[in-house]
Amino acid sequence: MRLAKYLATSGLASRRASEAIVRAGRVSVDGDVVTDPARDVSDGDDVTLDGRPVSRAAPARVVYALNKPAGVVSTARDPQGRPTVVTMVPQTERLYPVGRLDIDTTGLILLTNQGELAHRLTHPSFEVEKTYRAVVGGPAVHEPSLRSLREGVELEDGRTSPAHVRRVSADTIEITIHEGRKRQVKRMCEAVGHPVKRLERIRFGPLELGDLPQGRWRRLSDAEVDALLEWVGGR
Repeated sequence: MRLAKYLATSGLASRRASEAIVRAGRVSVDGDVVTDPARDVSDGDDVTLDGRPVSRAAPARVVYALNKPAGVVSTARDPQGRPTVVTMVPQTERLYPVGRLDIDTTGLILLTNQGELAHRLTHPSFEVEKTYRAVVGGPAVHEPSLRSLREGVELEDGRTSPAHVRRVSADTIEITIHEGRKRQVKRMCEAVGHPVKRLERIRFGPLELGDLPQGRWRRLSDAEVDALLEWVGGR
């Protein structure tokens, strides 16, 4: 197993963060500092991080669903001192957000101590679907705009993949995408003449926001975590 994956499956960090930790020279294998994240290791090797042994005993699986309010940033820390999603849930273990929502976007975001699960839920290759409810400006939403969104629209960073789109009312749509481009839903809606006024994520993979109040959280059951793992083929 590659060293970065070894660290990630130990629950220390995401795969990408584990690679950065290794490159920083903080990891040793059998007493030797290793800076190559692709170095092969096995359970029989003595792996340490900052001098402390790394145990691959599986940590308790912890996944929280949070209904993020506007004004909260989707990171573990914020240099500007703004509230973060991590500070809104119990911190009995190290948690990190699964993907991001813009500071003014509300709705479902997950936090977990499972690095590999977070990686699979956010990496584009797994195509995890996310559904958003958007209240938009401009004229009433009609079929030509919906059709454009469904077929894919041309943005400055390339054409979007086809999306599932449903008209809820004259100024509200639900849109499901599996890409993770920055501000993608907002840019897609603006491209078809309907700038977003309010945006809420209501589903992430098999999980729905449901009636969870804004600013509140709940810990997922083992069955729900299993469903997430099955969704990304990681069980």
